[in-house]
Amino acid sequence: MDLRTTYMGMALKHPVVASASPLWEKLDNIKQAEDAGASALVMFSLFEEQLKHEAAAMEHFMSHGTESFPEALSYFPTMEEYHIGADRYLDILHHASKAVDIPIIGSLNGVTNEGWIDYAKNMEEAGARGIELNVYYIPTDMSISGQEVERRYVEILRHVKEAVSIPVAMKMSAYFSSPGHLAKQFDEAGADALVLFNRFYQPDFDIDNLEIINNLKLSSTTQIRIRLLWIAMLHGHIDASLAATTGVDTHVELIKYLMAGADAVMTTAALLRNGIGHLKTLVDGLTEWMEEKQYVSVEQMKGSMSRQHVANPTGFERASYIKMLEHFKSPYVL
Repeated sequence: MDLRTTYMGMALKHPVVASASPLWEKLDNIKQAEDAGASALVMFSLFEEQLKHEAAAMEHFMSHGTESFPEALSYFPTMEEYHIGADRYLDILHHASKAVDIPIIGSLNGVTNEGWIDYAKNMEEAGARGIELNVYYIPTDMSISGQEVERRYVEILRHVKEAVSIPVAMKMSAYFSSPGHLAKQFDEAGADALVLFNRFYQPDFDIDNLEIINNLKLSSTTQIRIRLLWIAMLHGHIDASLAATTGVDTHVELIKYLMAGADAVMTTAALLRNGIGHLKTLVDGLTEWMEEKQYVSVEQMKGSMSRQHVANPTGFERASYIKMLEHFKSPYVL
């Protein structure tokens, strides 16, 4: 049974990758992930805001502070909201890259074109085998066009690609008017991989206290469909590797993503729910299913349900929308 795959140009022993998570703030957990079978691991994110916060604090101490400094600093989350600062992040990354054999991928999260993305080079020097970019940007300014938003993403990718020699993955959003077109732009700009998709954490309302609630809900298996769709659509049409993330709880979701065309499948929520050892459960489930269905390799099954390989490719488009509506059953519909 050959479970090997290639992601971001890196040969992996199988497609199950541990994605960005607060679990990886501890070196022992990273070692445990390798022992449990992770083929690679994406570090928790280093955020633009915390880098700006640290830079602002340094400027304050160097210049002895202007009166505006406390107000300016209040625009950022407090440092207590970040468990680990930039130096500590790089220290963990450095020690992890020495302590385990699997590839460790750094993660950068931000929205602007400013100096925070230069930290990609610091990650490379600390031992990262790759960089995952998560540009988390919600364009609430109604004067900004969709084209301008896309340009920002592509410019950030190009800047990072120029700064490092290691592979770079772009974690995409599903909320663009034409995800396929933007994926092609990322591919042409040199992205080594696309990760589909990041999650926008929208606020909720407390209707009794009239407050905004920001609470994290872990992903569920019901969220895989839009990712299945676009991985299946993109497979075979771009050079960049494809990674699936979100909704992977069992080997079933893992298999679906691979059949859509994913080169790697990432999970965090399942590990937070079930523990790091759940990685082995996913790999074992994949192996047993492949043996039962007589697949000899991951490469054989990869993309077998993508748009270019199914008998009726229109099933990925409007026809599936119509069929879903027609086949829906409810006791209240005659």
